[in-house]
Amino acid sequence: MAKKIDPLKLSPPHIFLIRMLVFIILVGIVGGVLSKQIIVAFMANPGLNGLIIAVEVIGIALSLRQVLRLYPEIAWVNNFRKRQGTVNRAPILLAPMAAILGARSSANGGAMMLSAQLMRGILDSIATRLDEARDISRYITGLLVFLGLLGTFWGLIETVSSVGGVIQGLKATSDASSMFDSLRSGLAAPLSGMGISFSSSLFGLAGSLVLGFLDLQSSQAQNRFYTELEDWLSTTVYDEAAEPTVAGSVAGEVNTALDRLRRAVDQAGTGKAAAGAMADLAESIQVLVHHMRAEQHAIRQWVDGQAEQQGEIKKLLQAMLAEKPERRARLDEKQTVK
Repeated sequence: MAKKIDPLKLSPPHIFLIRMLVFIILVGIVGGVLSKQIIVAFMANPGLNGLIIAVEVIGIALSLRQVLRLYPEIAWVNNFRKRQGTVNRAPILLAPMAAILGARSSANGGAMMLSAQLMRGILDSIATRLDEARDISRYITGLLVFLGLLGTFWGLIETVSSVGGVIQGLKATSDASSMFDSLRSGLAAPLSGMGISFSSSLFGLAGSLVLGFLDLQSSQAQNRFYTELEDWLSTTVYDEAAEPTVAGSVAGEVNTALDRLRRAVDQAGTGKAAAGAMADLAESIQVLVHHMRAEQHAIRQWVDGQAEQQGEIKKLLQAMLAEKPERRARLDEKQTVK
């Protein structure tokens, strides 16, 4: 029997994590093949190149962490959908959404109902948190390029100063071999400076290339998580226009929300229960305002219709009053003729 597929279930980012790990393994293999050349380039400036490699390792760890942190969030959402608010472990990235959904689920007896405005606010908060997590990896990618350029200018400065020292140390002598030997020994320092510049640029650009691919994969994983979460939340949105337009029942909902807010503040201060009660209060006030506007519009239309009817009745009465003298004159003429 085929297993039933849930279209709203959030899928874990296995494929993106596998791509990242495969890419890191390939980079390690290439580094192992070119180990001799890499060691020679590294020893040109061990301090700066070691700093570049350390920054690259930190960036790789952060990129992997951005994908791994989605696993508990996805598991929480899937469990919450099945159990409707009975999940004990609270998420980290979705903490505001968990507080709001938990409060509304318990208030509605397990049913999940959100307004479009509340859903958009939740999604905007999650998108902001995801963007903040990406900013660090993007900064590290730019930092690697900056460190590579820093090493380049450092090597160029040493090269220029060494060339100047070599030129000043040259002496015009009859012995060409001794002058050539002094020139060859003097060019060792400028060549060392060129090694510093090129090796730092090599490590910086290679590190930014690696982190750029990892950041791309983590961004795709987060975008799929956000899209699937939006698809699920869109199924819990209710139509405010379809709600009953009875102001008394809406006012009762507002009073109930105020009571829940008062109890939540007394029990939990500014905790998750208070945040959920405040969200319920805001929703009830929003519905009340919407219904009041609808009733005002209906009353305005009724008043306009009554004004039009009164105008037509007035015109009809005036026409009837104008016809009465004419009818009396006709009756008098008929009586006179008889």
